[in-house]
Amino acid sequence: MRAGPSWLADLVVSARPKQWLKNGVLILPLVFSVNLYWHPANWPELLRMVTTVLLAVGLFSALTAAQYLFNDLVDLPSDRLHPLKTKRPLAAGRLNPRVAAGAAAGLALFAIGGGLLLNPLFALLEATYLVLMVLYTLVLKHQVLLDVFAIAAGFVLRAVAGAVVIGVPVSPWLYLCVVLGALFLGFGKRRHELLLLENNAGRHRPSLDEYSVPLLDQILVVVATATVVAYSLYTFTAETLPRNKAMMLTIPLVLYGLLRYFYLIHQRNLGGSPEEALLSDRPLLAAVALWLLSSLVILYVFRGS
Repeated sequence: MRAGPSWLADLVVSARPKQWLKNGVLILPLVFSVNLYWHPANWPELLRMVTTVLLAVGLFSALTAAQYLFNDLVDLPSDRLHPLKTKRPLAAGRLNPRVAAGAAAGLALFAIGGGLLLNPLFALLEATYLVLMVLYTLVLKHQVLLDVFAIAAGFVLRAVAGAVVIGVPVSPWLYLCVVLGALFLGFGKRRHELLLLENNAGRHRPSLDEYSVPLLDQILVVVATATVVAYSLYTFTAETLPRNKAMMLTIPLVLYGLLRYFYLIHQRNLGGSPEEALLSDRPLLAAVALWLLSSLVILYVFRGS
């Protein structure tokens, strides 16, 4: 094991900061209810909500960092067989497992303790998420289909936590869109792993032997179609959105984003890391930014419609 100041850098790498982008899901309930508060008389309340949800994102990022450290500790033997994961600090022997375990415990306690101060129900959702991810690491990720559904459940818990911490109502359609979007990304990642590991896929993770590329391609088509339908229905029916259905104008951006990600999965083999695909592909990043911006503009302009 290597000692010295580099252990801190290796610890940060193992916490996977880029993965914290997933915690942006906590912001969605605020974004899609902000029109209810976007009035000069309500700006102090809106500022409080924005501050609260940003604190919640920070606490969830600490929690997910603990999760990734725990995952790497459990997966040490299999990660050493993986062409990419073998370069991780723990698998490469650069980071002491005791340091990683201590950091994981400390981050988890900090996240849930901070959550208790922010909102007790939020802290309960954090604890539920942590239990789910521990079960995922130990059991669920070795079960075909259930592995990806467990990941999707984690995204739903994030969305619920984002709504709870600021006390806003959220349409069930939004939760459904989050589930379907997470399933789409999860099955795309499984497809990438199959292609990358080839005949060694089952040695790295037994559930991969139960998948095949043609099966995953069919699943991705089904899930992507359901995502577009669910989002479209959300823009038409959600009570917290403008009644003039102006949010339907964002449907083409969602459709383009899904198709662009399909392109990245099949033509550039970027399905293994959604956050890398988002940060490295300008058209996809532009589609997400335009979707968010247009949603905020529509919610503001038609907040009384």
